[in-house]
Amino acid sequence: MTTVLLTHPAGLDHETPRGHPERAARLEAILAALEEGRFAGLDRRAAPLAPEEELLRCHAPDHLDRLRALRPARGIVALDGDTFISPATWEAALRAVGAAGAAVDAVLAGEAANAFVAMRPPGHHAERDRAMGFCLFSTVAIAAKRALDRHGLPRVAVLDFDVHHGNGTQDCLWDEARAMVVSSHQMPLYPGTGHPDEMGAHGQILNLPLAPGSGRQAMRGAWQAALAKVRAFAPDLLLVSAGFDAHRDDPLGGLAWTGDDFAWLTGAICDLADDCCGARVVSVLEGGYDLDALAASVAVHVGTLMERGA
Repeated sequence: MTTVLLTHPAGLDHETPRGHPERAARLEAILAALEEGRFAGLDRRAAPLAPEEELLRCHAPDHLDRLRALRPARGIVALDGDTFISPATWEAALRAVGAAGAAVDAVLAGEAANAFVAMRPPGHHAERDRAMGFCLFSTVAIAAKRALDRHGLPRVAVLDFDVHHGNGTQDCLWDEARAMVVSSHQMPLYPGTGHPDEMGAHGQILNLPLAPGSGRQAMRGAWQAALAKVRAFAPDLLLVSAGFDAHRDDPLGGLAWTGDDFAWLTGAICDLADDCCGARVVSVLEGGYDLDALAASVAVHVGTLMERGA
């Protein structure tokens, strides 16, 4: 079995203003790191365009209509102080959603043990009817609904280790009893959500706030307890919102994780997948804004997926 890597040049064409942390150089750094010889065994595939109906798994039609109407013919349009669209953004976002869906399809078809989606813009802040936090569409939540509704899986789990709370994923899956959502994140920090008492309509959401400056000990303790609860939920697929901005060098976060921590957490997720769902893991890029830390952390993450999926 191999690890599938889904990406597309369209991810480089989504423009943000000069100096914006969510920039094309992020994807360039990741793809350069994944060109090293040790990644030669990746099954590299082009991210397909998601049909717009796929977005309706999580988003209201009005949300699509608003964004479609704001697409500029040239230049950059601000949706809020953080989130921007350019002429190429629509395609990039649709290919990010399409890549996550294709990754789910490939893993569930047995074509690969696991998959990593390297696309931008990210998705876990996009709520049902609101683009925010660099995100237009809730990519991982849409992939979760695809696994449940198209493939008929009884249960899935979403594991989010971005330094920021995945408020969009939580919003889109709040009423979905078949989807457990776990998010570790720094608190306080943008977007200000993710308190432990936010538990979902069916008690299936687990938030793990981490204190600023905390590192390995706090992270491992929180995730060890959380993964035990995920194991009890018995998901048939693990979806990962893989944000690497909890790294100690990241400019947008204040946690103290290192590459070893991402390696440990990826391994722990793979251990869980081995136990409960035939090793099936689909991981999707979210944040990470220091280019060196991002590239190195993704390399550790993907390398671990490859080792465990072999």
